[in-house]
Amino acid sequence: MENVQPAQIFSNLSWKHVAVALAAYFACVALYRLYLHPLAKFPGPKLAAITRLYEGYYDAVLDGQYTFKIEKLHKKYGPVVRISPHELHVSDPAFFETLYTREGRWDKYAWAQDAFGFPFTVVHTLAHDVHKRRRAALNPYFSKANVSRRQDSIKSLMEKLCQRFNAAAESREEVNLTHALGAFARDLSISYILRKDYGNLDAKDFNASMNKTVMGLGKAWLLRKHAGWATPLILCLPSTLTGVDGTAAFRTFVGTAKQDIDDTMAKLGSREKPTDTPLTSETLVHSIMWSSLPDCDKAPDRVRQEVTGVLGAAFESTAAAMRLILYYVYSNPAILDRLRAELRNAGGAQTLDWSGLEQLPYLTAVLYEGLRLSPGLATRSARVPLDRDLVYGRWLIPRGTPVGMTTLLMHRDERLYPDPLRFNPERWVDSASRMKLDKTFVPFSRGTRNCVGMQLAWAELYLVIANIVQRFDFKFVKAGPEDVMPVADHFIVGMADNDGIRALVSRRS
Repeated sequence: MENVQPAQIFSNLSWKHVAVALAAYFACVALYRLYLHPLAKFPGPKLAAITRLYEGYYDAVLDGQYTFKIEKLHKKYGPVVRISPHELHVSDPAFFETLYTREGRWDKYAWAQDAFGFPFTVVHTLAHDVHKRRRAALNPYFSKANVSRRQDSIKSLMEKLCQRFNAAAESREEVNLTHALGAFARDLSISYILRKDYGNLDAKDFNASMNKTVMGLGKAWLLRKHAGWATPLILCLPSTLTGVDGTAAFRTFVGTAKQDIDDTMAKLGSREKPTDTPLTSETLVHSIMWSSLPDCDKAPDRVRQEVTGVLGAAFESTAAAMRLILYYVYSNPAILDRLRAELRNAGGAQTLDWSGLEQLPYLTAVLYEGLRLSPGLATRSARVPLDRDLVYGRWLIPRGTPVGMTTLLMHRDERLYPDPLRFNPERWVDSASRMKLDKTFVPFSRGTRNCVGMQLAWAELYLVIANIVQRFDFKFVKAGPEDVMPVADHFIVGMADNDGIRALVSRRS
């Protein structure tokens, strides 16, 4: 028999042969995923079990609606749903402590985390053991004790924010609360982490383009999950083509931050931490470089990614909660009057530090309700159990399976929170009720991968909300719930209207 060369075989193939082969391949994949895959027994849409394009449609075409589609899927299929070929989602508050526990070994799911393109940061580190050692280097810097020692820097920036409100009151000009609070959050993050002032609060428009970019980057994350080339392309193109405003401002910020990080590392060299140097006087770069991390985790590119990643994580989540709280407090005179009375009876917000404000029950209830409706993330947080199978009711979930829950959906669960979309601080005033709900109130997540900046966020909320409420009145201009309520999963919460809450400001005597 004459030898047949591979080139001859391929030359005889037509597009019809290729089409048939591809169709056969995809049919085999679909049949395997539907009937033979380890997750085939779990309920859910057949199309979601076959392909991630199901999720892609709700993410990319409908702009971050898969989280809310999952909410509907649970109503149809029950508390455990197969939401993709490889992933499960659970909707049962009783299961939260099982999934987000400090016991055992849990990886993050690469599907969502890889889309950010920052694999060296703690928040996007997949492997359990690597995350554990990297996180240990950050914990002391963001501890409650260290944040408390540095609350004067929070107060200083809060006073600068109040000065801008005073100026707006004198000039009778509208102020954009969304942009103002975003500028405060960015300046505080940069000040706390790098000990630098990038002047967002000094800019006439609060550097609004940067604010819009931070919100818009969530859309890039949605695209990159399904098309890895999307985010680099978006950041390189002008905003007129991408729809993401202010990418130039964001690139400038990243460049400046990286230079500041490099300068700090160059000054440090290989020195060890002086025994008499408190963390309050140094930067996050110092904390990483002086830690017991191995040399590979102190490499320049790793440190740059880590520090810029932590910086960016604090830009929008706390600002979103603050603007939601202020919108609902000032929209309800009864809540506003009660909050002001509590502050007045305590001696006034300006006389109290963070620990004193934490003792005020109604202020705490207001902040809890704000974080319930606007938690740090709008997306699910999947975990991959490495050392155990998970049991939920009659279901055995095999180890290695990505399983997620969504804080935003749990915080809207009417079984826990009657009339869940209503801003109602009364849910939290009674201490017994608060203790009952605390297990499922997780705006900063829980377990080994909870938000590293949680204490800084709490300090911001207590100090800023208390002082603004006591010192200013706001009359909103064409503002509504669409300016504050989450309606999209852009990793962070996405609102229907990103133009911001405009208001007329007046000083209170």
